[in-house]
Amino acid sequence: MEKRWIILVGVCLVLALLPQLTDSAYLVHLMIMACINIMLGLSFSLLFSAGLVTIGAAGFWAIGAYTSTLLVMKLGLSFWAALPLAGLAAALVAFVVGIIIVKTPGVAFIIQTMVINMILVQVFGHFEMFGSWAGLLDIPSPNSIGRLEFTGKVASYYLVLALLLVNVLGFYALYASRVGRAWGAIRLNARLAETLGVDLFRYRLAAFMISSAGAGLAGSFYAHYFQSLEPGMFSVFKSIYIQIYSILGGLNFYILGPVVGGLIMTFVPEFLRVGKEIEPIMTGGILIALVIFLPGGILSLPERLGSFSMPLFRKSKETGFSQSSQGNSH
Repeated sequence: MEKRWIILVGVCLVLALLPQLTDSAYLVHLMIMACINIMLGLSFSLLFSAGLVTIGAAGFWAIGAYTSTLLVMKLGLSFWAALPLAGLAAALVAFVVGIIIVKTPGVAFIIQTMVINMILVQVFGHFEMFGSWAGLLDIPSPNSIGRLEFTGKVASYYLVLALLLVNVLGFYALYASRVGRAWGAIRLNARLAETLGVDLFRYRLAAFMISSAGAGLAGSFYAHYFQSLEPGMFSVFKSIYIQIYSILGGLNFYILGPVVGGLIMTFVPEFLRVGKEIEPIMTGGILIALVIFLPGGILSLPERLGSFSMPLFRKSKETGFSQSSQGNSH
């Protein structure tokens, strides 16, 4: 237990000192993108922990991005007010559609979330208030707080790192709570969990809303960091990438999995950028190899080698339920 927290503190210190250790603005930018991707991966893993799989996470990411942008540009709100409202807007949309689609988990839920993602892209592309297909430009940076300004990459890095930390701590607290134990029971065996008094609909809907809120918060920061939006950024293809962030790291590792997967999927494609035609092939080949030889994700490698188990942020008896990779979402 102590070793785990020592490692965690060490990682946090390295992340906090990173902008001071490098002069590369490009590296800082990649770390910012990695933090955004990790937050999106965390939202997918949270929903998966309740036995649901989505191909629509990018749609709720878009809701957060467009909500925050319109609140700042049209209504004159500050970024700090728009940020939580963006997460709330994504959660409210998830609540409205979730009342219907959460009742049909499994393949039906997957298809319905994909369709919702596609519809949202069309809505943002066809209505002038969202900038149509040309998108929105000149989105303001986050407002300064006293002498603290958030216009440069270093300031943006610390801001997104703080948001990521809030996400990690919040999700970890949920997993360790009664709610997280209920999600775990639903994922392992939904029918058995129901016989034990777990309200499947209520807990799945809560997971869908919280997951969507997390994606919405990431969308808010994304919009004000890049200062431009266009609907094509939030396609179903991006939702599939969000899945990969979790699957690559390991679906049984609800927090550390997205961290590892998000970092790899941010940096490896950049390092393999030998050509626009070759890079997707190489990246795809690596992913296929990992799925074949490491179906449990990269973090399952120590277990497959039979050496030791990676305990960091993995649920165990400490949080009340086991780590079986088999789930039942029916």
